[in-house]
This record gives sequence, C-alpha cells and structure tokens, in this order.
Amino acid sequence: MTPPRGAAAAVRHPDAPAPGELLGSHYEHCFGCGGAQAHGLHLEVRAGEGVDVTAEFKVRPVHQGAPGLAHGGVLSTALDETMGSLGWLIHVIVVTGRLETDFVRPVPVDTVLHLSAAVTAVHGRKVFTSATGRIGGPEGPLAVRAEALFIKVGVEHFTDHGRDEEIQAAMADPDQVRRARAFEVNP
Repeated sequence: MTPPRGAAAAVRHPDAPAPGELLGSHYEHCFGCGGAQAHGLHLEVRAGEGVDVTAEFKVRPVHQGAPGLAHGGVLSTALDETMGSLGWLIHVIVVTGRLETDFVRPVPVDTVLHLSAAVTAVHGRKVFTSATGRIGGPEGPLAVRAEALFIKVGVEHFTDHGRDEEIQAAMADPDQVRRARAFEVNP
C-alpha cells in the first residue's frame, strides 16, 4: 500500500482534538469503540501530537480464537478501528477500503495490547495509514502491524447503505453531538 507519486503529508486540522485528549466513541453501538456492545473492543483512542493516535485494547476471553489466544480477526479489527479514528484529526469521514495485517507473535488472553496509528499520506479521497500493536507497553515487543487505505466519504454513504432502523434511531437522538458523531468516522 504505497502512496502514489504526488501524495501529500497529512495535515492536522486546526480544530482537531488536543494531544492526549480522549476521542470518545463515535457511536455507542460500534463494535470497536462503542460501550453498548457487550463483547466489543471498547477501545479508547487518544489524540497524539501529530496526525497519530494511541489506544489500549484489553484482550478478553470473548476475543479468543485458539484456546487462550486472541483471534486474528479481532486483532485486525482493533487496528482498523484505531486507524479509522485518525479521521478525527484531519476532519474527514472515512471508511476502510483495504486492510493488510501482519501477525508477528501470538497475543494471549488478558494481554493489554498497546496500539498506535498514524496517517502516512493523503492523495485525493485516499488516506493511507499504518498501525502497530505491542505487548507490555508502547515500546514492548511487536505483536501485530497493519497498513490500511481509507476512503473519504460523505454522510450519505451511511444513510444510503445503512439499515433504516439504526439510521433513524441515530438521527432521532436529541443529543446533537451524539447524532452528528454517529456518522463521522469509520463504522
């Protein structure tokens, strides 16, 4: 996933969340960041200094594949969600276009995986990103890494393709901030 010639460096939006600020869930029912999903990842992503974010993911027994080990798809989802959160820093709505994950070492249940992600380049509607997951701390052994291509979309992407019941419920939320956030980042 090499950015094409002419791709630009990402620029942090002037109204981006401050470094260290918790980004919060964009939608309470999101499997990655929402609190309403009992078996979800419950990621809490924080803005970094540049066009980067960090998060921690506690691998619970409900996230296992092989006995006692995290499921690879769940690890990919954690990286995808973390990279999707980068849209908050550049103020664009994005969806995953392509995701490539490398599994470097097994991740045991009850491990806290330290995630970091950054935008590597922007070219038109394409946002190129990368992420890592480390065991034992932000500088710990590398367990998983990913690169992803996100595509900038408008809110109609969600309203045209989402299930009406959830769209109507989100649109009916009296809290204007929650209503807007439901459609602002990678689903």
